[in-house]
Amino acid sequence: MTDLAERIARLEDRFAIQDLMFRYAECVDLARFEALGELFAHGTLGTEGPERMRGASQIGKFYAATNKVHADGTLRTRHLANNPIIEVDVAARRASARSYFVVFQATDAVPLQPIVAGRYHDRFHVVDGSWWFEDRLVLVDQIGNMKDHLSFDLARDPIPRVEG
Repeated sequence: MTDLAERIARLEDRFAIQDLMFRYAECVDLARFEALGELFAHGTLGTEGPERMRGASQIGKFYAATNKVHADGTLRTRHLANNPIIEVDVAARRASARSYFVVFQATDAVPLQPIVAGRYHDRFHVVDGSWWFEDRLVLVDQIGNMKDHLSFDLARDPIPRVEG
């Protein structure tokens, strides 16, 4: 592959990976948990520690079981993922990314405010010609008022286990 062709391929891959990262945020905000799970059809998701949720069914069910859906059918949140640092190995069809996130929420009971912030450490791979999450590690750095967001207390409770 020529240098120019490799740079173009790397840019195309970066855009596809960013699109995947942003689809995750959109699916969460709109409570599209089945579609969110599908992003992980060939991957895992978890927090620090050895246990990972695996595959579309388990991840979709986890989000459906732990996120509070409001009367408008959404979580009343905006997940902002920013500052992505994406490294692509074009030949291996693999990539990694690090990014920050902040989640804002406004409900009838809670004014617009940031409720959680942290980092994503992602790995991606190509399956059948498309980029997919291989693994997403969610690292929570700051927690605000999440009473209208989750069915458990992220600051105190262990992450609930949901079977796929």
